Amino acid sequence: MRSLQVVILTGAGISAESGLGTFRDEGGLWTRYPLEEVATPQGWARDPARVLEFYDARRAQAAAAAPNAAHRALARLEAEFPGDVLIVTQNVDSLHEAAGARNVVHMHGRLDGALCAICDHRWPAPETMDPADPCPACGAPATRPDVVWFGEMPYRMDEILEALARADLFVSIGTSGEVYPAAGFVEEAATQGARTLELNLEASRGSRVFDEARQGPASELVPAWVDEMLAR
Repeated sequence: MRSLQVVILTGAGISAESGLGTFRDEGGLWTRYPLEEVATPQGWARDPARVLEFYDARRAQAAAAAPNAAHRALARLEAEFPGDVLIVTQNVDSLHEAAGARNVVHMHGRLDGALCAICDHRWPAPETMDPADPCPACGAPATRPDVVWFGEMPYRMDEILEALARADLFVSIGTSGEVYPAAGFVEEAATQGARTLELNLEASRGSRVFDEARQGPASELVPAWVDEMLAR
């Protein structure tokens, strides 16, 4: 008998209680920088220095954050569940890893990574970046954050789709369900026969698609759900 396969999608809502704001937070970092100027290839082409300034601020903010009870609960599930657990995150922070999770796919990249826009070489991001910083591999002055911007293809999609096809349970945590391709993961998993669950602060636009939806803070919902899973 094969082990149960659990695929978990996490979004900004799981890190909000660690002090990392979502796109929609009033007064947050995103409100001071229009998305099209700092999170698109076009914005990068227009003003790379401003884009790097924004990501330097996000990197510092993420580095100062600590995992919350939801991150720790998922790490415990990964460690103790008798089946296989894959965490697919839309977040670019490293709080899942800081909590102890190891099987994590960052579909939108990571703030603590740097990428050469010329040769695609990757390396650990410095505290601050400059567009003139040379790539350690090819020497080109084309340093950018290793994050996926709007209009770019998310990372490791083949691997994610393969996991969804094998999943017995798909769980979406702290995501609005409005940004594709992640918004379509629930239907992809359900088509393959997986049971689906949404854990979110409030009902998302796609809540009706899930077999079950629970509302409340991630730091309360996720540990309670993990306790249920481990008590089986």
